[in-house]
Amino acid sequence: MTTLGIIAGGGELPLAIAESVRDAGRDVFVLGLSGADDGLSQFPRENAGIGELGKSLSLLKKHGCEDVTFAGRVSRPDWSALKVDTRGALALPKIIAAALKGDDALMRAMLGIFEKEGFRVIGSAEAAPDLIATPGIYGRHKPDAQAQADIARARDVVRRMGELDIGQAAAVADGLVLAVEAAEGTDVMLERLTDLPRNLRGTPQKRRGVLVKAPKPAQERRVDLPVIGVRTIELASASGLAGVAVEAGAALLMRKAKIVEAADRLGLFVMAFEPAVTA
Repeated sequence: MTTLGIIAGGGELPLAIAESVRDAGRDVFVLGLSGADDGLSQFPRENAGIGELGKSLSLLKKHGCEDVTFAGRVSRPDWSALKVDTRGALALPKIIAAALKGDDALMRAMLGIFEKEGFRVIGSAEAAPDLIATPGIYGRHKPDAQAQADIARARDVVRRMGELDIGQAAAVADGLVLAVEAAEGTDVMLERLTDLPRNLRGTPQKRRGVLVKAPKPAQERRVDLPVIGVRTIELASASGLAGVAVEAGAALLMRKAKIVEAADRLGLFVMAFEPAVTA
C-alpha cells in the first residue's frame, strides 16, 4: 500500500487521521499548510503555502503518495497578497473563480487539480473509517422528547442552510433557532450562545437545546465533513445545551472514547442519527 498524503490545515482532525492511518499500518506523509498542528511533526512532514501548488505536488510525488486526503481548517487568503509559485500562478484564476461560487465549488476545483496530476483524492471516511460516526447513542445520557424535537428542527435548518452553501451546524432549544454556523465555524458559534438571555437557552444547571451537525445536501464529501471532538462537547456544555447530534456516516468523531468520557462527565448526550430518506 502506498503512502497516504495528508494535506493538513489547522485543528485536530489532520492529526487524528494521521494517527488512525498509522495505527492501521499505512505510511503517512504530511504536507502542512498554515496553522497545521505541531503534533503532526511526529510524522514525515514538510510545509507549503496554499499558493505553492508546484511545491506541494512535487513533495507529494517525492514521498511516494498516490492517494491524498484533505483535512483541517484553511482560511480563505487575501488573493492579492498570496505567495504563489509558477504552478500556483497558472491555477490561481480558476481557483478564484471557483471561490466566488462558494466553498463547495472551491473544494471541487482544488480536488480537480490534484486529480489531473494523477493523484487519487480520497475522503476522511476512506482514509480513517474508524472516525466515522455510526448510528446510535454514545455514552450514558439520552435525548428526551423535547431534545428529539429540537434535533428534527435543527436538521431541517442545517439542510436549508446547506442548500445555500452556508454552514453545517445549528443550535435549537425548544424549537427556537439560537444560532447557525457560517464562516466563523462551530466553536465560535457555540461561544456566542452564552451571550443570549438565559430565558432563551439552557444553563449547565438546567440544560436545554441541541447542537446538530450534518453535511450540505450537495457537498463534496471527500472534504470538509462535519467534525466534533472533546472541545465541541465542552463548548456545548458551557452553552447550556443538552446534547450534540450528527448525521451517521457523514460526520467524524475525533477520539470517540474521550468524547464519550467528556459527555458523561458533563451530563450531555451524544448521538448519531440516521440520514434522511430521500425519494
